[in-house]
Amino acid sequence: MKKYAIIVAGGAGVRMGGNIPKQFQLLKSKPVLWHSVNAFAKAFEDIHIVLVIAEIYTARAASIIKEFPGRKFSIAIGGETRFHSVKNGLNLVEENSIVFVHDAVRCLVSADLIHKCYEETVRMGNAIPAIAATDTIRIETSEGNKQMDRDKVKIIQTPQTFFSNKLKQAFLQEYDPYFTDEASVAERTGVKINLIEGETSNIKITRPIDLVIAERILQERK
Repeated sequence: MKKYAIIVAGGAGVRMGGNIPKQFQLLKSKPVLWHSVNAFAKAFEDIHIVLVIAEIYTARAASIIKEFPGRKFSIAIGGETRFHSVKNGLNLVEENSIVFVHDAVRCLVSADLIHKCYEETVRMGNAIPAIAATDTIRIETSEGNKQMDRDKVKIIQTPQTFFSNKLKQAFLQEYDPYFTDEASVAERTGVKINLIEGETSNIKITRPIDLVIAERILQERK
């Protein structure tokens, strides 16, 4: 079946500091975004990769694309929110397919997890990787705060994977601030969300220390 990976890289990454967004900062001499692209390019030779980029950084994205000759790429312009960015990327999905939506800064995603997301989507309709919470969790309420059972809490990751027709239909909705990921958008239309086991190494680069951790993980993989 046709496969698309929408890699969302439109954010500013202000928590990282520096002059460029975190997806373009270097990890082992390559931009963070390069590592995410490389993961999908290695996972499937026939995958079509859609990079969602702020307009001022399209030249940087194009330079990354040049390092993957023979692969199918498109570039979409990022929107005001993640919802709008993903919607712009979905507009470039022209055929029935399996669509992966991935955070560009989850640059350590493995080919194994990508394959598992694909297989589970074919079998169950969608696949949302998640890992167990290991910290004590408390939730704020109108009466203060209270502890939650962490065994019932899941930390959600990407790639969030769907059949294209279901996801495109879900993104016809009006934007709601509640829509923080694709699962929340699809769920609003009645889609049952299928959680699968994610990877603890599939971290999100948000602060400078995360780059140090990511470099160590890459070294251990080699």
